[in-house]
Amino acid sequence: MSTREDTFQIRELLENWAVWRDACDWEQFRTCWHPDGKMMATWFQGTPDEFIAISKEGFEKGVRILHFLGGTSVEINGNRAISQTKMTINQRAEVEGVPCDVVCTGRFYDFIERRDGKWAIFVRQPIYEKDRIDPVDPARVPKLDKARLASFPEGYRHLAYLQSTIGYKVKPDMPGLVGPNVDALYAKGKEWLEGKPLL
Repeated sequence: MSTREDTFQIRELLENWAVWRDACDWEQFRTCWHPDGKMMATWFQGTPDEFIAISKEGFEKGVRILHFLGGTSVEINGNRAISQTKMTINQRAEVEGVPCDVVCTGRFYDFIERRDGKWAIFVRQPIYEKDRIDPVDPARVPKLDKARLASFPEGYRHLAYLQSTIGYKVKPDMPGLVGPNVDALYAKGKEWLEGKPLL
């Protein structure tokens, strides 16, 4: 059974993740993670330290990825928890010669564990539900390659188009709103709460 204090601590953890990551407060950001954890994203999959290193490198090159959070649902069983947080990912970059913003709506699906009395993220797996692309200047519209755009999953195809344009290798099988990938993620979440290993 969960307690209000546990839920509060987890919600605070999730909010800190977004603020510290976007503010490039990497030392604080690292405290949101267990050292053996894993970040899963369209453009990166790896450990927290690897994620910090590649995020710092990208920021120095002008990559701007921002996060906004909505409601959070937390399910706790002992020292393990699954949280789902409504979110948007916002990224700006030049696409086909035109500065554009991509907004992707989804959920952060987090495998969280309490160790030595402290809750931290073990694995973060976003769920990508839908996205869109908008030119910063509405008078200039990028001409997207329709075949290339359609090659990416529906829930994050504009985000993938932008990220691949600036040199990132995008993972092609991330969970979306529906389908076998998100069903498998929900199954893993249930097993996690039952005490089974994840990685």
